[in-house]
Amino acid sequence: MTAKYPNIAPADRAAFKELVKKDIDIATTEPGTLQYDWFFNVDETSCVVREAYANSDAVLAHMGNLGELLGQLAEFGGASKSRAFGNVSPQLVEAEAALQPAIYAFFQGKRLSLAHSKAPTEG
Repeated sequence: MTAKYPNIAPADRAAFKELVKKDIDIATTEPGTLQYDWFFNVDETSCVVREAYANSDAVLAHMGNLGELLGQLAEFGGASKSRAFGNVSPQLVEAEAALQPAIYAFFQGKRLSLAHSKAPTEG
């Protein structure tokens, strides 16, 4: 999944970052959360979070755990524009309906382990 917060006003940046820290603290305790990385553009007026979960139930649990924080992030960062990737359950589609996410079903690919992502060594 990805979610984009496209309109972070300079005056709201510090408050937005504090909410992100709280959000990350919660996400790191969730057993089904596999990736949860936040990225700012150069002038820090837009932010994207890249998320990966074990399954749709883990996403639903994450949404339940964050609850109010998600609304507060949207207040400071603009309406979240989200995209979901993979085999999304009907329950998750229903839960995210208000956000109107773009949903992309898995076609094909390969997941690489960390061992595969290391740069070749000189030799």
